[in-house]
Amino acid sequence: MEYRRFGKTELRMPVLTAGCMRFQASWKAEETDKITDEGQANVLACLRRALELGINHVETARGYGTSEYQVGLALKALPREEILLQTKVGPTETGEQFLADFEDSMTRLGVDGVDLLSIHGINNAEKLDRSVRPGGCLDVLAKLQAAGRVQHVGFSTHGPAEIVVKAIETGRFEYVNLHWFWIDQTRWPAVRAATDRDMGVFIISPTDKGGKLQAPSEKLVRLCKPLSPIAFNDLFCLGHEEVHTLSIGASVPTDYDEHNGAVERLGEADTPELVRQIVERLEGECRAVLGETWCETWGEGLPGWPDTPHEVNIPLILWLYNLAKALDLVEYAKGRYGLLGNGGDWFPGSKLGDVDPAELAGVLAGSPHAEKIPALLAEAHALFGGEDSKRLQAEE
Repeated sequence: MEYRRFGKTELRMPVLTAGCMRFQASWKAEETDKITDEGQANVLACLRRALELGINHVETARGYGTSEYQVGLALKALPREEILLQTKVGPTETGEQFLADFEDSMTRLGVDGVDLLSIHGINNAEKLDRSVRPGGCLDVLAKLQAAGRVQHVGFSTHGPAEIVVKAIETGRFEYVNLHWFWIDQTRWPAVRAATDRDMGVFIISPTDKGGKLQAPSEKLVRLCKPLSPIAFNDLFCLGHEEVHTLSIGASVPTDYDEHNGAVERLGEADTPELVRQIVERLEGECRAVLGETWCETWGEGLPGWPDTPHEVNIPLILWLYNLAKALDLVEYAKGRYGLLGNGGDWFPGSKLGDVDPAELAGVLAGSPHAEKIPALLAEAHALFGGEDSKRLQAEE
């Protein structure tokens, strides 16, 4: 396993993290009666396999149903002193509630404190304010740090780059968990801002959210050869020194193996050139299918979802359309599209639904593609089916 300095935390971080969202027996934390002996044995086997590979960073959250409790059970059979333990607690209206939630998480985990504590889901200005205002979540965490119960404080986010950068620029966090991978590089300014402040950079769900790479399209498999899509994406992310670790959400012990194989290629002399060639191949396919002008300018002048009639998330829908048409990532796009209207601030805005695309013409004046976008939105809605999806996380 390769390790990297995790920013100002000075922790020696493995480049793969054992993400524990998929360990849960139930999305409801109180339903511990649904934990089976077989299911819990699998959790322990996953964590043992991770440690065998040198993956000693274990990351969960109080929003992951019974995951915290199940990780706590597993810790009793594992060498706690060898594990960097991280959990996440959502920002609350009051510091008192945040402290109560923290204590509840410690009880579930069966520990007094953790190595890393993230404020979970700073996705918008309201949640950032809850975190940084006097008497808010960060003030509570400062006291917990002083008491030695939390070693390092960070935040996780699904928010847009501008919100992530604002949180980083408060100067009050040591690391950040965020989405950044080949299919979505829009948060690169946030990665750079974190690097400028010597923060640790943790990439959330590079496999599933990075294109449902555990079940890739045949076209993506062909374009990524001789690497698998998973290995390509891992190497693309870790090929940037600003990135320190990738979360691997294993559901069985063998789920780590392909990622570990990718890490073993990091030190090979031809790896950067191979990744570059695959990037060129992917980008070339996008230009061939969608047109070079569209690829370079499709996002220009688009309104944000709050400024669009019925809050239709036009940029997101067009991005999914591009992935589906160019790389055959239709199933991935269907799942993400179905979240619109159901994902809250984790996945904001709405799908097209019954909205007449002509209603959107008035907010497209700034786009060089204003005339054709309504038809593309209608095509995307038909292609993705419009079925609702549920976000894979319990509400906090």
